Amino acid sequence: MFSNFIYFLAALVIYTTSALFDKPSGFDPGAVGFCLVSTAVFALVCRIYFNRLAVLAQSLPAQEVDQRVNTAVSRLSIAALVLFAVNIYGFRVNHLLSGVAIFQWVPTLGALLFLGLFLFYLILIWNFAYQVQKRFFTGSLTKKSFILSNVAFCLPALLPWCCLSLLADCLGLLPFEGLNSFLNSTTGEVTYILFFVIVISVFGPVLIQRLWGCRPLAPGFDRQRIEKTCQMADLKYRDILVWNLFGGGMITAGVMGIVGRFRYILVTPALLACLDDDEIQGVILHEIGHVYHRHMLFYLFFFAGFIACNFVFLEPLMFMIYLINPLHDRIAFLGLSQDTIHAAIICLVLIGLFILYFRFVFGLFMRHFERQADLHIFEYSDSPSALISTFYKIASLSRQSINKPNWHHFSIGRRIGFLEKCRMNPDLIQSHHKKVKKMIAGYLFAVGAIFFIGYSVSYGDLNTPFTRFVAGKILSRQLELNPDNSDLYVQVGDFYYDDRQYEKAKVAYENVLKIDPVNVHSLNNLAWLLATCPDKRFRNAPRSLDLARRAVDIQKEAYILDTYAEALYVNNHKSRALTTAKQAFEISTDRKQYYRQQVIRFEKALQNSLPDNTLLLKD
Repeated sequence: MFSNFIYFLAALVIYTTSALFDKPSGFDPGAVGFCLVSTAVFALVCRIYFNRLAVLAQSLPAQEVDQRVNTAVSRLSIAALVLFAVNIYGFRVNHLLSGVAIFQWVPTLGALLFLGLFLFYLILIWNFAYQVQKRFFTGSLTKKSFILSNVAFCLPALLPWCCLSLLADCLGLLPFEGLNSFLNSTTGEVTYILFFVIVISVFGPVLIQRLWGCRPLAPGFDRQRIEKTCQMADLKYRDILVWNLFGGGMITAGVMGIVGRFRYILVTPALLACLDDDEIQGVILHEIGHVYHRHMLFYLFFFAGFIACNFVFLEPLMFMIYLINPLHDRIAFLGLSQDTIHAAIICLVLIGLFILYFRFVFGLFMRHFERQADLHIFEYSDSPSALISTFYKIASLSRQSINKPNWHHFSIGRRIGFLEKCRMNPDLIQSHHKKVKKMIAGYLFAVGAIFFIGYSVSYGDLNTPFTRFVAGKILSRQLELNPDNSDLYVQVGDFYYDDRQYEKAKVAYENVLKIDPVNVHSLNNLAWLLATCPDKRFRNAPRSLDLARRAVDIQKEAYILDTYAEALYVNNHKSRALTTAKQAFEISTDRKQYYRQQVIRFEKALQNSLPDNTLLLKD
């Protein structure tokens, strides 16, 4: 079930990153046709897949059937993600309704509509999987309840984004320019997101328990024994709720909420019916262990860390991907434009990082947190027998192997084995707690270091050198693609001059003049470099004057006359340099102060070069 969280979040990443691609022009009936046909084909594949599995299930052990069903659901869910990406990235179906006013005013509505397409793919999977999976649920679970339970369980994955995005759309519609300007700034975005994350983490459980259709556990024996356990552990909570997940047939429990006033304990009817007092106490102590060790708060940090690192690294990542020539070259055979290839690679990298992070990093911590919660029973008992017997009952009633692996918690067999080891050697308990603390410290250090580097590259001290590095690489790449473009050589020359790489700048300007001998920008800038270069090895006064004169003959602009004046001055034509500087000052429309200073400078130079009895006539 938790895998569906990743699938939904990956679909959200696919939708949001589609903004990197160019928007299509006009309505494309072909996109609609592909979407309908591909959906029909996907439904047919799901039907055939599970029909065959239903036939095989009659002759296979229950544990093997369960494994095959889970494998089939995983593979088809990934296929659904790929199909969704093709529709969004390739056929741009999310822009079919972009001209409708309501979707322009509230873009989140359009996002929800097209994310519903991915949800529909999953519903198709669940619809055909039901015929095989129903045998693993206790009691009578209808197909409708099975599908609705899957949908309800997945929707909280989109709840924070949905609320955040809707609120942003509503604020954007308000006639407060100052507020909108602040929210569109980097500081505003960070402040807004942090505020919202805090609010949703505190009040989110109130919305989720309603979304799941939970109801308060009625007063009676079942409630009393859970309340007794919570009182023993001094746990603050708002209510104990009945969690009718999959018709209430799953033996499980849960806890939601960082703040005690908005914390809920969830129990399924099957758990209450199947477990005895000691076993229910063991399960509740496990859930209390999550609260005691602040696992939910750390989960929030894991989400925030991922978002923060993406926030500061997204733009540098886009630039670095653009510079990886082999990736672009290998995809070029598809006939796609350079921009489309670049956008596609960025999207694939972001989705890959997202899946790797949550599947492996987040999953690693979830497994160890679950083990840590298991160990909480030792705080109140010397024996974990109640929890161990619960695990055996879960495996037996669900007809699953105790060695069945899971990405978000260790197998039942490994959990039982570790509890047995801890009973024999209690030192392992503190050893595991220390291990988890070290893991958290390492994570915080790693995320902090990544964020610091990303922030420095995007906004801090490393921004300027990184930008220069990227700009130089991009210009070099463009020159490789279009070597006869003189304007690119001019940009390269300007870049190298600003970077104080004067030799490379000179070569770039010379290359421009080979292609375009009357390129004013290159004539002017090369003349300036040869006249004023801080590295005197590159100065060449006569050639500087020749280039500047050619530039002036083509175009008489203030900055060109200024270069000509400078070239005259270094060739010891001070009187003519002054006259030219005055012309530049007179026709200039900006940088008046600079051109005035140039005139004063040449006046002083000319006056100092005259005999004492010679007067300088000023205009």
